[in-house]
Amino acid sequence: MSHNSPGYSITVRLCYPDQPKFLGMITSTIGGMDASIGAVDVVDASENHITRDITINVNSVEHGEEVVLRLREMPDLEVVHVSDRVFLLHLGGKLEITSRVPVKTRDDLSMAYTPGVARVCTAIAEDPEAAFKLTIRRNTVAVVSDGSAVLGLGNIGPKAAMPVMEGKAILFKEFGGVDAFPICLDTQDPDEIVRIVKAISPTFGGINLEDISAPRCIDIEERLIEELDIPVFHDDQHGTAIVVLAALNNALKVVDKKREDIRVVINGSGAAGAAITKLLISTGIHQIVVCDRKGAIHGAREGLTDLKQWLAANTNTQNKAGSLSEVMPGTDVFIGVSSKDVLTPEDIQTMNSDPIVFGLANPDPEIAPRLAAKHARVIATGRSDYPNQINNVLCFPGLFRGVLDVRASRINQEMKIAAACAIADIIPENDLHPEYIVPSVFDRRVAKLVASAVAQAAIDTGVARKAT
Repeated sequence: MSHNSPGYSITVRLCYPDQPKFLGMITSTIGGMDASIGAVDVVDASENHITRDITINVNSVEHGEEVVLRLREMPDLEVVHVSDRVFLLHLGGKLEITSRVPVKTRDDLSMAYTPGVARVCTAIAEDPEAAFKLTIRRNTVAVVSDGSAVLGLGNIGPKAAMPVMEGKAILFKEFGGVDAFPICLDTQDPDEIVRIVKAISPTFGGINLEDISAPRCIDIEERLIEELDIPVFHDDQHGTAIVVLAALNNALKVVDKKREDIRVVINGSGAAGAAITKLLISTGIHQIVVCDRKGAIHGAREGLTDLKQWLAANTNTQNKAGSLSEVMPGTDVFIGVSSKDVLTPEDIQTMNSDPIVFGLANPDPEIAPRLAAKHARVIATGRSDYPNQINNVLCFPGLFRGVLDVRASRINQEMKIAAACAIADIIPENDLHPEYIVPSVFDRRVAKLVASAVAQAAIDTGVARKAT
């Protein structure tokens, strides 16, 4: 059964006879439809009737329609209005631009604009680095997407991708204090994306690439890293990898296993799967087998892409072949960044004792947690309605806060590892539990500690251009 969620939340305005039993009948009807009531508010009351707004969480659009239909069928009950709370939240967009300085007097105008602003422009022309002190560049990130790989929706294009990018910008500000602006591009040509991002880069202190399909996203990111002097970060790759590493660090403590001893199977050889693989290898985990739809990737397989050739050369040292189920026996960790229902309970039973299962496909994981729970010691998903959510918001706000604070020129592997360790270390070792290996996304300590760790790693590795 799917979980009710505020992501499918409706408010129904109902008018009915002002009788004590009637509200109970309404709530019983809603509950009988497996829906959840979030709030009940009185809108109007007369001598004989009362009007209430009832907020209802359902599990899909269709489920909401069924609930409303059942309410319409109740005698003496009028459904006055139905509103979708998610759409109401998005009316007019989720962002606005506000001024940091007042313009109330002629003096204010003279300093903020002409003629005073000319002096600031001249100073920047003489010293371009001054832009980081004297403009929004010091704290602003571009969230760039072409809408080709929006989570759970696919290639929906730039206009339809905008609500996601607006949401990303909100998270940057809310958790990291970073000003971010969505840039959705009406092109999916890698050369043009690189050209456009380079052209707009003087406005920003960093570039966050988002929801760009693989393998194009890898090439685009690599080219921009080399051609720009500000950090470029594809969150779908590296944000996911960083939080996975953080969760795995703590999961290994729970099961008392060492990273150099474990065997890992990663299902999914796209951008995220490759980034996870590279990050795990850099921390000393070398017994890794990566699978795609055809099974294990190994050196003898024909028709491998450049990315899969790299995976074949750097993983699967025993050249295991076969399906996912055939390579699962004897493994300690499963990490899925693929699609739903590809892992079975029987697969987990073939793993070593105290198996760790990260099913990160969204919205439906590689195996339902209720099925995995019968056999796995530690389970994580990408969903918020189960314990141990692997959510990139644990990473990117703090990471960009840190790189902006020290004006880092790039984000290197050491900085990614530092971010993962900071996330993991939020939870004291004595508090670790199979259902508590990553902190809450609302834990306000996370972004601050990640920022500090990333900034220090940038200084230590020589990519910082200022001290904190």
